[in-house]
Amino acid sequence: MAQVKTRNTWGSRLGVIMAVAGSAIGLGNFLRFPAKAASNGGGAFMIPYFVSLFLLGIPLMWIEWTLGRYGGGFEHGTAPGIFHSIWQKNRFIKYFGVIGIFGPLVIFIYYTYIESWTLAYSFFALLGKYSKLTNQATMQSFLRGFQGLESNQYFQGLGPAYLFFFITFILNIWVIYYGIKGGIERLCKWAMPLLFIFGLVLLMRVVTLGTPDLTKPAWNISGGFGFLWNPDFSTLKSARVWLEAAGQIFFTLSVGIGVILTYASYLSKGDDVVLSGLTAASTNELAEVILGGSIVIPAAFVFFGPQDIQSIARSGVFNLGFVTMPLILNKLPLAQILGFIWFSLLFLAGVTSSVSLAQPAVAFLEDEFDIGRKKAVLIFGVISFLLCQPAIFFLKNGVVDELDFWGGTFFLVLFATIETILFAWVFGIQKAWDEIHKGADMQVPKIYKFIIRYITPLFLFFILGMWFWQEWLPIIFMKNVSSANRFFILGTRIGLLLIFLTLAILVKAAWKREKVQLEKAR
Repeated sequence: MAQVKTRNTWGSRLGVIMAVAGSAIGLGNFLRFPAKAASNGGGAFMIPYFVSLFLLGIPLMWIEWTLGRYGGGFEHGTAPGIFHSIWQKNRFIKYFGVIGIFGPLVIFIYYTYIESWTLAYSFFALLGKYSKLTNQATMQSFLRGFQGLESNQYFQGLGPAYLFFFITFILNIWVIYYGIKGGIERLCKWAMPLLFIFGLVLLMRVVTLGTPDLTKPAWNISGGFGFLWNPDFSTLKSARVWLEAAGQIFFTLSVGIGVILTYASYLSKGDDVVLSGLTAASTNELAEVILGGSIVIPAAFVFFGPQDIQSIARSGVFNLGFVTMPLILNKLPLAQILGFIWFSLLFLAGVTSSVSLAQPAVAFLEDEFDIGRKKAVLIFGVISFLLCQPAIFFLKNGVVDELDFWGGTFFLVLFATIETILFAWVFGIQKAWDEIHKGADMQVPKIYKFIIRYITPLFLFFILGMWFWQEWLPIIFMKNVSSANRFFILGTRIGLLLIFLTLAILVKAAWKREKVQLEKAR
């Protein structure tokens, strides 16, 4: 008789909600969202944003919570096993599920490095290491020196950056090592409230800025909020704005990655996925729309004015977080404390996301190969540490951007499309609807039965179709990549292909192993 495996479980409903919200609330909430909103029509951007939230984000959130809980009942915590549980007659569907391990792993190997910058800058803020820098050029030089992109008076080499990366990496592995309840849930239960406290402190400081420069009365906080939220409806004609709004919803809710599938697989059959999923999504939206939309851009407007704010919004998330915001905080009383709070907020957002990205790969080793938690985490730690190195040493050659595109953009949308089709059409919408409501404390509005079956998949096909139409050939042939970086981009793509093929081989080996065990059990 086969031995029954004992899987990890969550300690409480609050724990799983905080963990899923922690996975969703990341650097994108406080950096990417305000930049995208401000550079794409301000308040008008919020129209496609909320349309995408209700037609893509919330349906996918419920789909992934439901699929994860369903697959967990078959002792599967990752997409290959969950997909196979839904469509057992199709022997190839599990290989599509490889994306649900591949995507989080690829994001983890560069996200952890970026996350480590926030930890470093938290210390730099307290020590006043950048406190005397007063303009964009010097603060940019400080950042580039730290990243190893140039050698200057602030940094000579990657030593400090690598030290903080190593500390951040070990911290991630330590949390994952202690499992779902003892590690991830415990982290998120204290990290998420602290993150909101830090966010509220910064929000209160921003809204009380008033008009610091009386010679420029138009540069005030109400003007800053007006810039971000007053709509330019002409932007709604642009397909790019709609695509970027949809992309932000994917990015911010962590849907289409595979993480929520794994987290939900540790639920029991009677656990509510409707209210829990909606609560996690609402917590994320509160962090993004209320806090993320009220700190960086309004504050930048007050100090840099309406002329420079557009270029600041489009300067990229690194510049917003590590250049613009430190300059703003340097102008305020208690600058070192406020700087520490800002970067600590980003670090907490980052670490609660990165530990979730590691869990699918660890769960795959545990569930499909019966490897113990400690050994699985050790294997993941060694392999992922090695995979992180190109992102660190070849940042200037576009490796991180390439990893982000494939792991955090393209495959994210592709995976979401696959799981939506499986859920609504293969599993069957009526069966899916019944599965969603098992143990539910609230009823999903019936309109979502139609949305999940028709609107969400059509919306996803539209996004993929637009991408193939507008972007496919230039990206594949590296038309926008400099000749000096093409070798590194090609090497990154070959590396990604090898990772994907390795995972596919492991999936095949896992199913072959399971087949042998079943035959022995007979």
